[in-house]
Amino acid sequence: MSSIKLVLATRNPGKIVEFRRILEELHPGAIDLVGLEHFPELHDVEETGATFFENALLKARAVCLETGLPSIADDSGLCIDALEGAPGVLSARWSGVHGNDAANIEKVLGQLAAVQDRGAHFTCVTAFVMPDGRESTAEGILAGEVLRKPIGTHGFGYDPIFRPTGSELSLAELDAQKKDLISHRGQSLRAIAPRVAVMLGALG
Repeated sequence: MSSIKLVLATRNPGKIVEFRRILEELHPGAIDLVGLEHFPELHDVEETGATFFENALLKARAVCLETGLPSIADDSGLCIDALEGAPGVLSARWSGVHGNDAANIEKVLGQLAAVQDRGAHFTCVTAFVMPDGRESTAEGILAGEVLRKPIGTHGFGYDPIFRPTGSELSLAELDAQKKDLISHRGQSLRAIAPRVAVMLGALG
């Protein structure tokens, strides 16, 4: 059976690799996941939603409409207890420049410099939209704490300063397979993947 094309609404190469890896593990050879690099004419979708659910659906709906293909998107972020849940939906642009991981990390560490209680969690909402209007969403949450300095070279975003509850390592110290098993994105995608496969007709 030939694979079915599915558009991931991002140009983030790390996110594309992570999504592709998990989908391939769950449904080998069934889904051909491509990112927005295959659609250079498309503009980035403005994340105007107040919640992760709203932003994920905004992106998936827009890309599905523009491409005419089934689309999947996620919105995720770091929610820090001492910052009343910030940066939250603003995580990717917390420093003022979208996608500047180093600057975002530097700002967070500066805000928490004198904070002892460094509890936090990652949230990820994945949204899937079909051209016929069918939709599905799923959420994943990973609890942990913010470290005082970046540790590790894997992953992306805030991974180097986040240590999951029960782990001695930061997310950026975990290899891809271990991260996928526990990560907020892994949880969210694993929850939605069976529904995606059924709606795409990719099972069997």
